[in-house]
Amino acid sequence: SNRATVATATEVADHLRLLYARIGRIVCPSCNAEVRRDSVDSIVEAVAGLAEGVRAMLGFVAPLGDRPAASVAELVEAGYVRALVEGEVVSLADLAHATTIPPSIATSTSVTVVVDRFVGGRVDADRLAESVETALAGGGGACVVLTPAANADGSPASSPVPRPSSLPFDTRLRCAPCARDFSAPEPALFNFNNPLGACPECEGFGSVVETDMDLVVPDKSLSLRQGAVAPWRTPAYTHELEELLALAEEYGVDPDAPFATLPPEAVRVVVEGVPERSFGGLAGFFQWLERRKYKMHLRVFLSRWRSYRPCPKCAGDRLRPEALAVRVGGKHFAEVCRLEVREAARWFAALLPNDLMRAGKRKLPESSPQSSPELTQPSDSLRGLTPPGSNGDAAYALSQLTSSETQIARAVLDDVAARLRYLEEVGVGYLGLDRTLRTLSSGEAQRVAMTTTLGSNLVDMLYVLDEPSTGLHPTDVPPLVRSLKRLRDRGNTVVVVEHEEEALRAADRIVEFGPLAGIEGGQVVFEGTPKELVASRQSRTGDWLAGRRTTLRAAANRRSPNQGKLTLLGARGANLAGPKGAGLDIDIPLGMLVVVTGVSGAGKSSLVRRTLFPALDARLHDGANAEEARHEADRPLPCADLLGWKQLDDVVFVDQSPISRSPRSNPVTYVKAMDPIRALFAELTDAKARGYTASHFSFNVDGGRCEACQGAGCVEVDMQFLADVTMRCRECDGRRFRDEVLEVRYRDRDISEVLQMTVHEAIRFFRGETKVQQRLRPLVDVGLDYLQLGQPAGTLSGGEAQRLKLAGRLANKASGRTLFLLDEPTTGLHFSDVEQLVECFSALVDVGHSLLVIEHNVPMMMAADWIIDLGPGAAADGGRVVAQGPPEKIAACKESATGQVLAEALARRDAALAALEAEEEAIED
Repeated sequence: SNRATVATATEVADHLRLLYARIGRIVCPSCNAEVRRDSVDSIVEAVAGLAEGVRAMLGFVAPLGDRPAASVAELVEAGYVRALVEGEVVSLADLAHATTIPPSIATSTSVTVVVDRFVGGRVDADRLAESVETALAGGGGACVVLTPAANADGSPASSPVPRPSSLPFDTRLRCAPCARDFSAPEPALFNFNNPLGACPECEGFGSVVETDMDLVVPDKSLSLRQGAVAPWRTPAYTHELEELLALAEEYGVDPDAPFATLPPEAVRVVVEGVPERSFGGLAGFFQWLERRKYKMHLRVFLSRWRSYRPCPKCAGDRLRPEALAVRVGGKHFAEVCRLEVREAARWFAALLPNDLMRAGKRKLPESSPQSSPELTQPSDSLRGLTPPGSNGDAAYALSQLTSSETQIARAVLDDVAARLRYLEEVGVGYLGLDRTLRTLSSGEAQRVAMTTTLGSNLVDMLYVLDEPSTGLHPTDVPPLVRSLKRLRDRGNTVVVVEHEEEALRAADRIVEFGPLAGIEGGQVVFEGTPKELVASRQSRTGDWLAGRRTTLRAAANRRSPNQGKLTLLGARGANLAGPKGAGLDIDIPLGMLVVVTGVSGAGKSSLVRRTLFPALDARLHDGANAEEARHEADRPLPCADLLGWKQLDDVVFVDQSPISRSPRSNPVTYVKAMDPIRALFAELTDAKARGYTASHFSFNVDGGRCEACQGAGCVEVDMQFLADVTMRCRECDGRRFRDEVLEVRYRDRDISEVLQMTVHEAIRFFRGETKVQQRLRPLVDVGLDYLQLGQPAGTLSGGEAQRLKLAGRLANKASGRTLFLLDEPTTGLHFSDVEQLVECFSALVDVGHSLLVIEHNVPMMMAADWIIDLGPGAAADGGRVVAQGPPEKIAACKESATGQVLAEALARRDAALAALEAEEEAIED
């Protein structure tokens, strides 16, 4: 979702909202002046600070309206005696009883009513407080203190009139010059997920979705007749193009000219149509789709031609203007969220100064320059708020906190600092706080998701982490391990499900389950320290850590890059830069296992997922499959050109997104093995005798399925205000089918029992059934033989879902040369599972396909034919090719972080192999 950002996921946004609500200062967007709110106590304190003998008056400004005489009479009736008019104190009673209204009153819009008069040094606090309350009540929350203007020699005048200086006070949040009122800040005002704070235009998304002409007309060198308008190339909508071509000549549109050369009038006809001829153009076409987007296929089709652009009202800030008017440290909420993590950490640290803290008191000046008696916004110098040496710099004043504000900020920012420190330590300090989670790589998202856990200061807790190293480059794992150790050292217990070698070696105790997967696992194979694990001969993990098992592929066995190549030119999206920012040019060998490596944030996903795949899919499939690798309305990243794509017949992107959340979707249906199984049951004698067809053995259609659960095997109970509860169906007891259908048995198993088999069991059970075997075999090849045939797809991990997608492609026997793009396929895999996956990849390459894999797993890197290493760092420090070639070449590159890891791994492998050879020779001797 666009609403989930780094700040919200780490709870930094929650703390920021509280901080802004507690100590935020409102700055008027119109005049850029700070809007302050006074209290009775602060006003009394200011007036009590008058110098000895200085005379002052307390009053309020009363509007006269259209009937000055009536307004004056109302003031007299309310008990007020004096008023200040043009620098003179006059009696309100005399004005009320005058036969004619003086010109000074008749031409004025307001008068300053005098409530009380004081002399400095002789002020009674109780009387002053009562007078202030009276003045505030008369002025609607505002009052004014009038002090004498200075004489020519600089000495105080003996009277506050004529031309007195005025110091206005206001208990409202109001900008007097702009006559604009503000509401008191509250946390919800700074929440873009709340209607109170969200920008009304974009509803807090920060962007709006609109039709993108670059997607509608991807190749502007084509003419209209050649199909420049991509949506109208779809067979269902070619009639729109035919209508345009029929009107083209009449309205001055050349259908054979390249779209890029069409004049604005012709483009307007294409876009806006010709209403009088019942041709709506692109605008009418998309409006028609909008009215029918309740249909899924039309909603998907419509999303192909849309992209995000910043909201024109909030410019991507997500919040309404009232929220952006509140400042802390001189920045509004969105400005802080735009900071990178490392910048935010420095900003928060600078927010709490050690030496310079402004006093929280406002002192009334003894005398001041001439000013009008009307209520005006006083300068900082008049208020006595300018810090020493600031020369009246308003920005400086706004950036400093008072002592009370500092205490509040310190209490809030302690937890924020811990979270930001964790993010910096694990290597994602380059992320912006407003970065949406959907744009993060898997490694970045994993570290951000763990911030609330690992960045906290809790003690005596049990932390259970599942594969925390997912998506992390080997160089990013040590900081993660240090964070886990700090959790332990604070008195917590940390339980980690992990396969990463660095994390295993750093553990205090290891428990290994096995010996195999699925029903053949679940036993404790080993329990002890890492050293004991390495020495154990019964542990598969120990064999890999000790080097008794290793990736044996030698340099001489790697495939050579002579099967053709793809050339991507000018990739410049996200952080892909290339030399001098001109764009990244890169060659991708075909017919090989190519691994794209680099530290998290180096640009791997931007290159493969958001640039290469959309560009290749647009050429091979007209972009019809691009939704598989991009979020709705997420525009592909640009590139100048793609060469060599005609060598491929297909491109397939396989990621870790769930294949389905429905309990009806499972491995046997995904690889289409259920069809031959149903046909096999339908051919049985019992089935024919009962008149059953293959559809009776399907849990997705009426006939043989249990109607109580509609073949799902479970029912959902709506808990209204709580999460829905899933329960096993009472009618079929989770078996999905009616009892009479389950009476038909094949080799003494009914269809429900077949769905409960593992893939490994099913392969043996359906011996001799070629069609079933062919469909199930790919599941074995990708290491999923432990899954149950009917296991709901929603229970699969990301790595299992990705391998299941790959198995589905293998089961369909992709014809021609196919390029498979995979994102972290080793997620959640043991060393032995990775070895099996590499064998599957090799089988694909051997039959003519190509694989491009985003990966951090060291054994997978060692098994690769070719490596493209991006970096050298993350974000702005990445996006360039550091090295490319066989693993041995990458290992020799000292500038490559991946190369350093590979060099150590290859050295350990060679040492382990030498030790094994020496051991074998000793045994022979």
